Amino acid sequence: MERKTSATRLPKSTIVSYAIGSIGTGGFSTLPGLVLVYYLTDTLKVPALAAGILVTAAKVWDVIIDPVIGGRSDRDLLRHGSRRRFMVIGAVLLPIFFILTFVVPPGTDPVIAGGWVLVAFVLAATAFSLFQVPYIALPAELTDDYDERTRLLTWRVVVLTFAILLFGAGGPMLRSLGGGKNFTGYLLMAVVAGLVIGIGLYLSSSVARKGRVPETLEEPASIWDNYREGFAALKRSQPFRALLGTFLLQGLATGLMLAGAQYVATWVLKSEDAVTLLFVALIAPALVAAPIWGKIANRIGKELSFVIASVIFGLSALSLIGLLWSPGEWVYAPVAIAGAAYAGMQSLPMAMLPDVISHDAASNKDGKAGTFGGMWTAGETTGMALGATVLTIVLAIAGYQESSATTEVVQSPAAIQGIIYSFSLVPAVIILLSLGTLARYKLRKGSIAK
Repeated sequence: MERKTSATRLPKSTIVSYAIGSIGTGGFSTLPGLVLVYYLTDTLKVPALAAGILVTAAKVWDVIIDPVIGGRSDRDLLRHGSRRRFMVIGAVLLPIFFILTFVVPPGTDPVIAGGWVLVAFVLAATAFSLFQVPYIALPAELTDDYDERTRLLTWRVVVLTFAILLFGAGGPMLRSLGGGKNFTGYLLMAVVAGLVIGIGLYLSSSVARKGRVPETLEEPASIWDNYREGFAALKRSQPFRALLGTFLLQGLATGLMLAGAQYVATWVLKSEDAVTLLFVALIAPALVAAPIWGKIANRIGKELSFVIASVIFGLSALSLIGLLWSPGEWVYAPVAIAGAAYAGMQSLPMAMLPDVISHDAASNKDGKAGTFGGMWTAGETTGMALGATVLTIVLAIAGYQESSATTEVVQSPAAIQGIIYSFSLVPAVIILLSLGTLARYKLRKGSIAK
């Protein structure tokens, strides 16, 4: 294999600066997905279906705003030669709104509490998008090299998986240290996590200075132009539609499992703290597996590697249906296998996205990476939001009983079964559907490699 020259290899400082951003993006994507619905149903006494509607409404706003932020990010790049300004604003504002999401005063009426969480979380999600959309656009501008993008995104996912472990396991631990699922528990969790997220995002924003302005980039005339260009990119780029559809479906599956993990720990494994062990089992293998998936992709291609990772994850999720008959510690083994596969499901499509953007730029003389980043983030957000929605629908149908921090309830066998199905069979079926969209992705290394 031909060795990359120093001229084509990204500097280590760029790799490190870009990867650090995943401490913040991984934290914000993981912790609310893990605890927010549970916070609403089991601390604020918001009914399960209403909790799902609230979380989904916040994410719908993301879908609306992300294409606009993508277009505005392209405009900033054109005017200032960098996407950094939006990234810094997002990094500064996100911790404030994140903390506000989890400080609803004890005894607040469930309707008011739900409205409080909705407004605060919408603002937090908006701040996150200000960082995330330009962050997603950067790899296509940092390097033109097919394999260097794999290297850049592989190390990003190594940090991302570490962040998922840090926040997925550490968040509930902080909550327990603060007194459990009450006001002080969530306050301690939100303050510490919010500050760490903000610091990670701010430090990573410096990598935007290394971006370049595509010669073909034009400034959009209006907000409507942002939507028009986003949907135009989706319409003209078949590889983008296939990749985004796959990532959306897989985000739905993983978002469903993420939101359900706390319920599995509490009601199936009979320990709220078991969610920490679930995350250790999921992410520890992923830390090791992410670089391995990068090496596999260099040998057999990103596309086939992505298929393999998806199949392994789907089969591992399906095996968890055994919790219906024998709940116990055996669950950590298939979760660990799923974690190893999850590393590939994250790093490989994100390494394929810059290829899609470059292919579109070469085919259509268009350099609007921010537009693609906005549509990608909107699709990813939609998948994760629908995961929480599907969970709450299953819980509502199964008869799940909400509660407050000071009351205890007993869940019916049907409710327990609903929790298990949402953690096993349902995500496995969704992964199977995602393989259908992935089969439509026809872009290969020979099409875009330089």
